[in-house]
Amino acid sequence: MENKVLLISCTVGFLGLLSAAAGFGAEATRIKTSQVKSAYPIQCVYPRSPAMALGLVAAFVLMVAKIIINASTGCFCCKRNTQPLNSNRNLTHKYIAVSWVAFVIAFILLQVGAALNDPHRLDVFAGGAILSLASVTFGILHYLSFTSAKKGSTTSGGSAPNQGGIALGKPQFPPQNI
Repeated sequence: MENKVLLISCTVGFLGLLSAAAGFGAEATRIKTSQVKSAYPIQCVYPRSPAMALGLVAAFVLMVAKIIINASTGCFCCKRNTQPLNSNRNLTHKYIAVSWVAFVIAFILLQVGAALNDPHRLDVFAGGAILSLASVTFGILHYLSFTSAKKGSTTSGGSAPNQGGIALGKPQFPPQNI
């Protein structure tokens, strides 16, 4: 179990760093105003730039990282959990919410930057890269808190399988005569 947690965390972390690197690379190679040439007084000629491909790669890699995290934790909205809410579970929900918000904004920024490789749109790729790091970081925190809550509910706080919630063992305190 520990190896699986480490493998998934390292894989998603690597994909997040790769997405951020591609996003920053797209920002560095985007078309600058000085590179735009005018062929006619009303027509501009834009040079080729790898920014579009890097932006698309960054968005794709970010989506793969998000899919891995979601597949590892399962769909939290569809599961029926009979355990009461505790602080760890609330924290897990906050992590996944922040991760999803950062993912959506980063994905949109990277896609818009790739589609509109415009010299007037500054820091679109860089914003997407920073938010992709935030999305992956909160996704990993969600995964780690999810697995620790899952492990804690089966070992310490929960009942053993097929016991129906009945505590088995000797009482800690002797019965008192009234």
